[in-house]
Amino acid sequence: MTLTLTPGAATLAQLERLWREGLAAELDPAARPAIDAAAAMVAEAAAGEAAIYGINTGFGKLASVRVPPKDTEQLQRNLILSHCCGVGEALDVPTTRLMIALKLLSLGRGASGIRWETAALLQGLLAKGVTPVVPAQGSVGASGDLAPLAHMAATLIGEGDAVYEGETLPAREALSRAGLAPVVLAAKEGLGLINGTQFSTACALAGWFEAMRNAESAVAASCLSTDAIMGSTAPLEPALHDLRGHAGQIDVARAMRAIMQGSAIRESHREGDTRVQDPYCIRCQPQVTGAALDLLRFAGRTLEVEANAVSDNPLVLVAQGKIVSGGNFHAEPVGFAADQIALAISEIGAIAQRRVALMVDPTLSFDLPPFLTPEPGLNSGLMIAEVTTAALMSENKHLAHPCSTDSTPTSANQEDHVSMAAHGARRLKRMNENLSVILGVELMCAAQGVEFRAPLTTSPMLQALLETVRGEVETLREDRYMADDLSRAAALVREGRVSDSCGIRALLEGAE
Repeated sequence: MTLTLTPGAATLAQLERLWREGLAAELDPAARPAIDAAAAMVAEAAAGEAAIYGINTGFGKLASVRVPPKDTEQLQRNLILSHCCGVGEALDVPTTRLMIALKLLSLGRGASGIRWETAALLQGLLAKGVTPVVPAQGSVGASGDLAPLAHMAATLIGEGDAVYEGETLPAREALSRAGLAPVVLAAKEGLGLINGTQFSTACALAGWFEAMRNAESAVAASCLSTDAIMGSTAPLEPALHDLRGHAGQIDVARAMRAIMQGSAIRESHREGDTRVQDPYCIRCQPQVTGAALDLLRFAGRTLEVEANAVSDNPLVLVAQGKIVSGGNFHAEPVGFAADQIALAISEIGAIAQRRVALMVDPTLSFDLPPFLTPEPGLNSGLMIAEVTTAALMSENKHLAHPCSTDSTPTSANQEDHVSMAAHGARRLKRMNENLSVILGVELMCAAQGVEFRAPLTTSPMLQALLETVRGEVETLREDRYMADDLSRAAALVREGRVSDSCGIRALLEGAE
């Protein structure tokens, strides 16, 4: 299937489908007249006498050096090759393809001066499954994601490496096998391809997609944990949350009420429970996870705007008849969004880890056996699984340190303030993986705890979640090799099966 992208109007839902499902993408044909008009203006400027940055001049600190028209094509080729300075492991294929789609969206606005045939080759990469090998390190998130995008652009001119049908090949060979031909870049095209925030934005979007899935899974897991320790649902009272007014908090409380509706475990201790209040990790779940949800929603809106933005330089303002040098390539909005996502991931994991700790502690778990094993002492149960969640929680706290507050001058002080958005966005993958394990262990603990409450049963929705967990992780009756259990439980979270089992997304967005 191929998604048709309308420049300026792509949605988060479209981009998530493209990323998760490996779809191809193409620009709405209605974008072509604007692209052609801008390309014509650039061609005219390249043949003219006036110095225009990046069209007939050098780049960065070399902007004052004029380049004659006869060297236009060589100038653009040299730009790409000289900027292919990325290092480290390659960006994963789905996120690389998303980056290409974002570049298409930017070019499709008709302000970059790229020819239609160059944009069409980007579409061809997606359609034919040719994925540039893009080293993930090397961008400081200003003057665009220069090094990563240069590696993407190198494939278009037949340089560097690309993945095709699972094999890493020289780019020219990969193109040939896919029935594609490299292009010779015209004026401004190399600069239009590598100036921009598409690497940072693609990584941030991938982080956002996973963070939202983790947040949804955390709501479901927290409900199962609440029943496992026979926690109170009184703190979910609608009027309580309405009095504070935060949308995320209200939405999480509403979803939790719906998920826990009909629990016999809950009904069994409404009267005569000697506990007055539950610990914060149970009582304050809507306040914490809801606040994280608000932060994620705000970051998502920022990234949706950026996904549709034109962020290269200079920009071709066709209606005004001029080409203007500016700073749209500075990725500060993306850097801030990535930092916000990181904070949300860290806090969702922090409160989830405390729920795990609560369930394995017999002094706090309301009569559950130590470490949730039927024979404590002989068996250690989930003792070290809880320690693993503590390790991952702590790692995420360190990774959540803001990246956008860092800057260092580059390019002989021409680029003297940078966003570090690429750093901020890249770490989200690792943080989300850590969080999925924390939530997976919480589900394992909560499932054990609810089973210990038999013959009392949990709610119908949580019973469906329990069955989903048990489909991958058996009840822990005696000690066994645990690493595989943790891996399978985390996969349930990452694959969206936890969220889907309770219909969390709809509950967070709609009414009870």
